[in-house]
Amino acid sequence: MEIDRSPGRTVRIDVWLWTVRMFKTRSMATQACRGGHVQVDGQRVKAAQKVMIGQEVRVRKSGAEFVWKITGILPTRPGAQIAVGAYEDLTPAPDPALRGFVPKRDKGLGRPTKKDRRELDKLRGRRPEL
Repeated sequence: MEIDRSPGRTVRIDVWLWTVRMFKTRSMATQACRGGHVQVDGQRVKAAQKVMIGQEVRVRKSGAEFVWKITGILPTRPGAQIAVGAYEDLTPAPDPALRGFVPKRDKGLGRPTKKDRRELDKLRGRRPEL
């Protein structure tokens, strides 16, 4: 499959998002456009908006914002390795300060096992439930 890099070529934004595998289905790409989650060169767009090489596409998806520059147009949906050649990823790296701290737990310090619960019940003088 050949990536079309001719400068005057245009394609609908929902089709482009689907062919470069940003969305699993074309209807999901259309819904994202309708919901205002897709911007081209800083402007919200409808699904039928035509895009061409050199434009910047921003997509808000699951709490993150992705930024891509269109470098090629694909006639159909190819494999993922080919689709990567149709855009340049400009998404900034996430701020490490915004990522949550994942606590470390020492081995054995967590939720008690069934054996541990039985020993605790015996220590507290509770009868096991049958």
